[in-house]
Amino acid sequence: MSDLRPINFTRGIPAIESFPVDNVIEAAVAALKEHGRTILQYGAAIGFAPLVEWLAQWQGVKTNQVLTSNGSLQLVEFLCWHLVQPGTIVFTESPTYDRTLVLLRRHKAQVIGIPLQADGPDIEALEAELQKHTPAFFYIIPDFQNPAGATCSSEKRRQIAVLAEKHNFLLLEDAPYRQLRYRGREEPRLLDLAPNRTLHMSSFSKLIGPGPRIGFMFGDPSLISKIAEVAGDTYISPNFLAQGVAHEWCRRGLLAPQIEKLKALYSPRLDACLAAVGKYVPDAQTTRPDGGFFLSLTLPKGVQTTAVRTAAAKRNLNLADGLAFFPNGGGERFLRLPYCALTPAEIDEGVQRLADTIKEL
Repeated sequence: MSDLRPINFTRGIPAIESFPVDNVIEAAVAALKEHGRTILQYGAAIGFAPLVEWLAQWQGVKTNQVLTSNGSLQLVEFLCWHLVQPGTIVFTESPTYDRTLVLLRRHKAQVIGIPLQADGPDIEALEAELQKHTPAFFYIIPDFQNPAGATCSSEKRRQIAVLAEKHNFLLLEDAPYRQLRYRGREEPRLLDLAPNRTLHMSSFSKLIGPGPRIGFMFGDPSLISKIAEVAGDTYISPNFLAQGVAHEWCRRGLLAPQIEKLKALYSPRLDACLAAVGKYVPDAQTTRPDGGFFLSLTLPKGVQTTAVRTAAAKRNLNLADGLAFFPNGGGERFLRLPYCALTPAEIDEGVQRLADTIKEL
């Protein structure tokens, strides 16, 4: 079976055909002509001022509420340097983004996972943990969650906002997929429900491309300035060259049509993934996302993700480690399927190989 073409259900990466290469080239030339001496120089830790202003206007916040960085994951790192000591309690969803767990463990945080349901975190479990612990922050991905694909309902968002106020903890709202809704209605941001308690975080990685490494955070100005101090002490300033190019690209009004292009590209891929899972793996429990990059499965009883990964590799089907997404154990039957970088035909073939692997086991 090794002669089969590899299919990778491993990383949540954009499709290379989604990158607006020609427009970015034009924006790069224009940005260097207009701002070359600024964007080739050191700058302020918060980022390139015209981009900061553009982001503030786009997201409806003030400029002193904005901090940029080299990718959004770096913002988690800066927040950890500011707030986390060995033993500091941090809540995450369970499952959650595995690289955030790596950072939290690197800072020796005590991570407590709140079970994730189809409509967001289990509120009863969250309330029970809050009776025992007050976290420094609750890291939550409300829209098209990585890795599960679930979206937090508006009712649960309001409950979480109330609990953050009542128990005096921060919400770290990670929203890189929020713009990529393929159907259904938009839910409110936690930033709008609990503005004094929320740090809202996103990036251009899923919209323009990961290469520019531009993340951004919005929140309370005093907290943003403290995190910016950590950023300045780390690298003086983020990548002004990339930020200048991104600003010029956004200033030209190219973001909105790019988002529509991405929806048109990715929505059929989500449909193909749902159809293939329903056809080939009907016994698996499946999330049914309305957007984003991920769909997840709970494999049939008696089938372990680790065994499936090993056996699937013989069919040239590469899968991510489901266990890595769970902060306190679990996930033995959990499987994440990132579909955006694959064509509908590749998705169908990949899920068929997955089904053959499950039957073999």
